[in-house]
Amino acid sequence: MSSRKKTVTRLDSSYMQQYDAYIERQKRKKQRLIRRLVLFSIAVVLIIGSLAAYHVKQRILHAETVKQYESLEEDIENLNKEGAYLKEEIELLNDEEYVLDIARTNYFFSKEGELIFKIPNEEPLY
Repeated sequence: MSSRKKTVTRLDSSYMQQYDAYIERQKRKKQRLIRRLVLFSIAVVLIIGSLAAYHVKQRILHAETVKQYESLEEDIENLNKEGAYLKEEIELLNDEEYVLDIARTNYFFSKEGELIFKIPNEEPLY
């Protein structure tokens, strides 16, 4: 079709000039609208992306904090058990019979007329 010659001539009237100006204004309005929509879309994507990144960082921080909390709870439980054991040991060490029994088994103290035989690789009883 491009090889055909245009046979319609354009009139140079004031109406046609106004119509051309109207069409040009509509094109510019459409271009501005597209630019605004693109800019708004970019802004929305940036905001959503930054919020998503912040959310992920907070989730990671929360998971680390929970893990640390559980570890500290476990440490507290172990320390409480050790404290209870040490309190029991203190009470036992206040008993003279217990101290004498430890001295006899670990340090080879004996009673009058008693013989002590050392058995190798023997663990202490206390």
